[in-house]
Amino acid sequence: MRTPFVAGNWKMNKTIAEARALVSEMAPELQEIRGVEKVLCPPFTALFAVSSLLIGTDIGLGAQDMYWEEKGAFTGQVSPLMVRELCRYVIIGHSERRAYFGETDASVNRKVAAAQAFDLIPIVCVGETLSEYESGQTAEVVARQVREGLKGLPAEFGSRIVIAYEPVWAIGTGKASSGENANAVVRDIIRPALAELFDPQTAQATRVLYGGSVTAANAAEFFQQPEIDGALVGGASLKAGEFVAIVKAAAG
Repeated sequence: MRTPFVAGNWKMNKTIAEARALVSEMAPELQEIRGVEKVLCPPFTALFAVSSLLIGTDIGLGAQDMYWEEKGAFTGQVSPLMVRELCRYVIIGHSERRAYFGETDASVNRKVAAAQAFDLIPIVCVGETLSEYESGQTAEVVARQVREGLKGLPAEFGSRIVIAYEPVWAIGTGKASSGENANAVVRDIIRPALAELFDPQTAQATRVLYGGSVTAANAAEFFQQPEIDGALVGGASLKAGEFVAIVKAAAG
């Protein structure tokens, strides 16, 4: 059985004071929800403040990105060693990183390998753009992102990885994929690619989330699908009541 997993990606939102207020509002209710792995991913500046509020809870903390080198002359970057001081999780390869900051399958692969080396759990994002979706390239694009992003990793690490299927055309647009369509992508593209990389058992053990305009209103549609194990939540994770409702939906 794969434990449901819900992560909130706050993106470039919330000052330290605002982050403290949001966590203080949602943490008590999140604590009451059992059977779901819960993770908050605030911006780097708020990680320390949020970490102090999560001590003694079962709520995990994640970074939104990291560089693959441990240290060095890389101005503006944050290393896995630095991330590990506060976090257990790290988002890698989000479509916004790919679209705006030149992230590639190769850089994703290096970051995932660094996550393995530093005992971090990566939340690896894959997904097709609108033009790729409309031209029938979903299978080609998503399978390539899985294969290239995770190549060279040992099977024992494969089952620790969390995959987030985020169709780019659904992120922040309000146009969520259907649960049935997202389930088919996971079943027919992502898990076969994982089986090819690792083995069928690892492919079945790996948790795959849906992301892209997930709300409290539509979350259950995705969580009812047999291949979808949770969600990577964007805008709705900035509202305490919305995020709590999504996590409750994941708990069943």
